[in-house]
Amino acid sequence: MTTATPVPAEMGRRSRSPRERLIDRLFVRLTLALAVATAVLLAFIGLVIAWQAVPALQRFGLGFLIHSAWNPVPGREDFGVLPMLYGTLVSSIIALLIAVPLGLGTAIFLSEDFIPPQPRMAISFLVELLAAIPSVVYGLWGIYVLIPALLPVGHWLHAHLGWLPLFGTEPVGPGMLPASLVLAIMVLPILTSIAKDSLEAVSPELRQASLGLGATRWWTIFRVLIPAAISGIIGGTMLGLGRALGETMAATMLIGNANQLNVSLLAPANTIASLLANQFPEARGIQVSALMYAALLLMLMTLLVNILAELIIQRLRAKYE
Repeated sequence: MTTATPVPAEMGRRSRSPRERLIDRLFVRLTLALAVATAVLLAFIGLVIAWQAVPALQRFGLGFLIHSAWNPVPGREDFGVLPMLYGTLVSSIIALLIAVPLGLGTAIFLSEDFIPPQPRMAISFLVELLAAIPSVVYGLWGIYVLIPALLPVGHWLHAHLGWLPLFGTEPVGPGMLPASLVLAIMVLPILTSIAKDSLEAVSPELRQASLGLGATRWWTIFRVLIPAAISGIIGGTMLGLGRALGETMAATMLIGNANQLNVSLLAPANTIASLLANQFPEARGIQVSALMYAALLLMLMTLLVNILAELIIQRLRAKYE
C-alpha cells in the first residue's frame, strides 16, 4: 500500500505571466477610476443643487421645513415644504408596511421547495418583470383601475372609522392611499429579489444542521434562515424605501398634488418628487431656489436612508456572524 505525497501549496500554484500581472494592474486601476468618477459625479450633483438652493436657504432658513405655505405669486413669494415632507415620508412608510411582508413571503416561497422548479422560475420571472414596467404605466393603471376600486373602500373607512384622523375626510379619488399602494407594488420586485437571493445564499449545511437537530421546516425558516439572511433583507428593504422616496411619475399621477397638510390617508397630498416634477418647468426666480432646497432635502433623506441601512446591516452582521 502506498500513500500519496502531499504537494506543497506553492508548487500547486501557477506563476502568472508578466502579461497577466499587467492586465490585473490595469483592471484594478480602471475600477478605481470608475469608482472615483462615480463619487465625483455624485458630489458634483450635490454641490450644484446646494449652490442653487442658497438663496432660498438664506431667505427661509430652517423655517422652510415647518412652513406649509407655497405661494409663487411674484412679490408675495412664500414657500414651505412641510406638507411635501409629510407626504413623502408617509407614502413611503405605508408602501414599505405593505411591501415588506408581501415581499418576504414571496421570497420564502420562491427560495424553498414548495412547488416544482419550473413554476417557481415562472413566478420569479413575473415578480422581476414588475420592475421593468414604466412608472407612467403604473400611474395610468392606478387612475383607471385602482382609484375606482378604492373609492368604495374609502367611503366605508370614512363612514365607520371617520372619527380617526387617518380617515377623517371624504375620499375624492386621488390621494395618499392609492399612491402608497402603487408605490408598494413598485418596490416589491427590489425587495423580493434581494430577499430571495439572500435566503438562497444561506449555507445548506446550516439548514441541514437545524433539521438534523429536530427542528421543523417553519422553525428552520424563521429561526435559522431569516436571521442568517437578515442583513440582505434589511438592505433590500432600505433600497425599496429609497425607491419609494424618489418615485416621481406614478406618485404625481395618483397623490392629488395638494400643497396642504392633511393627515388623512383619503385626502389628496403631495411629495417632494411630485412637487419638483409639477413646478420646475414654470418656476422662476426664488421659486427655482425653493425647489432646489426641496431637492436637496430629498437627496439628504435618501442619503440618510442608505447610511441607516449600512449601520443596521453592520450591526446585524456582527450579531449573527
